[in-house]
Amino acid sequence: MSRPLHRGASGPRISASSNDLCDSQMKDKTEKEELDRRGSDHSCLFLKFPFRLLLPDNYTLKYGMAENDFASDSLVIGTQRSRHRLTMLLLKFSLILIAILALTGSFWWAISISTTSRGHIFHGYRRLQEQLVLDLWDIGELSLGSLKLKELEFCPQEFENHVPCFNVTANLALSHSDSNEFDRFCGHEPRQNCLIVPPLNYKIPIRWPTGRDVIWFANVKITAQEVMSSGSLTKRMMMLDEEQISFRSASFMFDGIEDYSHQIAEMIGLRNESNFIRAGVRTILDIGCGYGSFGAHLFSNELLTMCIANYEVLGSQVQLTLERGLPAMIGSFISKQLPYPSLSFDMLHCARCGIDWDQKDGIYLIEVDRVLKPGGYFVWTSPDTNFQGVIRTKEHKKMGKFVHDFAENLCWEMLSQQEETIVWKKTSKRNCYSSRKPGSGLSICSKSNDVESPYYRPLQACIGGTRSRRWIPIEERTAWPSRANLNKRELALHGLHLEEYADDTDHWKAAVRNYWSLLSPLIFSDHPKRPGDEDPSAPYNMLRNVLDMNANFGGFNSALLEAKKSVWVMNVVPTNGPNYLPLIMDRGFVGVLHNW
Repeated sequence: MSRPLHRGASGPRISASSNDLCDSQMKDKTEKEELDRRGSDHSCLFLKFPFRLLLPDNYTLKYGMAENDFASDSLVIGTQRSRHRLTMLLLKFSLILIAILALTGSFWWAISISTTSRGHIFHGYRRLQEQLVLDLWDIGELSLGSLKLKELEFCPQEFENHVPCFNVTANLALSHSDSNEFDRFCGHEPRQNCLIVPPLNYKIPIRWPTGRDVIWFANVKITAQEVMSSGSLTKRMMMLDEEQISFRSASFMFDGIEDYSHQIAEMIGLRNESNFIRAGVRTILDIGCGYGSFGAHLFSNELLTMCIANYEVLGSQVQLTLERGLPAMIGSFISKQLPYPSLSFDMLHCARCGIDWDQKDGIYLIEVDRVLKPGGYFVWTSPDTNFQGVIRTKEHKKMGKFVHDFAENLCWEMLSQQEETIVWKKTSKRNCYSSRKPGSGLSICSKSNDVESPYYRPLQACIGGTRSRRWIPIEERTAWPSRANLNKRELALHGLHLEEYADDTDHWKAAVRNYWSLLSPLIFSDHPKRPGDEDPSAPYNMLRNVLDMNANFGGFNSALLEAKKSVWVMNVVPTNGPNYLPLIMDRGFVGVLHNW
């Protein structure tokens, strides 16, 4: 009986019986051929999987693989994948180790910089800032081209008080009279390409807030005789010495500016002037402001007062007010509308401002109504208002009665009268105009005549602003300082999206930080400091009067206030670009249209 043998590479099978030798030989021959064939198959596998050569011949037997060798082939493939994964893991580990070593080396290199080296870095940064300013100056000179060859000359002495578009002599020559010679006329005088020199012995103004009450006498064109001879309220509140002019609130005409503003607050129904903000008052237009003492006092209560006054060759109210660091500009009620949008100011103030309100059929009062916001206040202080006064002429009585009747036709409500002061409140309801008595004589401006932002147009004899989408009573507006940040609904009135507005705000916040960092090395260029020390920050009150020549949304103004800089900004909106001046005024800032 033959005993079966295992198949594989162990050699031929041998039979135990000699009687079957021939059969055995035949079978051996057949199996030998089969073994040769199998050997060739294994050779193919060896070529496909060379690493199998590392395994012993009895590997499959040791682990009980199937007789047909398929399981052995699967193990070879699985072993290949395992080795491939191991190789990839080793490669990744090597890369991570190299990265860690590189970062560690960079870290130790950075902290190994000496104090002296850091000092050189800070010093180099400061020099870069200074070089930037010099480069910008050089670029400006190069941009002049051929004009650089011609040096600008100084203007003659008579141009010391020159103001473009205000030339009394030329206006009289053009037959402008009846006070029109003091009005604004442009285009008839040649352009002056010269530098106006400062007054003789001019000194740098004293910093705010001290400069609000004390200015250098040499910086303004006014004489002691002009100060003492004037009957204006604020002019009588000045004290002179050899070099300075000091402004005080004491006056024989009133108990003082503080008492006067307190009186106005009580007439409105407030406890004192610090509550103006709660009543919706933020911006005030002070007509014929003297030298700005009313606005100077209210500034401490976060009220922004714009002073306007007629052009004056000497003793200019506007010049002295600006010298005090207060908002002011030349403006008059003569023949043209003011360069402000309709519904711009929360209050208009006239204390002996010298305007005859009864002239030209009340057209000046119509202009007051146009720039006054719904629910706003008109404060008039004048001897003409005191009906109980002993010293009153026939003309005074006539003017007082005219203003009272005209204010009623404008839908103004008289809140209170105390001695020479009267306070009116503009209506908050549009339908008031349609419910007036027939034959009042005042019509609503047509759509074509109701221009929201006129630019020195002739005065209109109709009530404007009633069609504006910005007709929002001041008591319904957001109180200051939240008013400076308009919400989505308020922005929609001006056709703006919140994202565009937010991007502009972020841009100017970063710009203000950069401006102040660039100012520091210039201001403190001679400031002694040790190597490595940074330049001290520019003082918050270093600047006071700021002119933004292209204000856009007023973002620069907002960023300066948020950074606690002690400045006020005149936001100029060019007439040849998008007009966002109504938006700027709605934010509680001041501005003006201008054609550069």
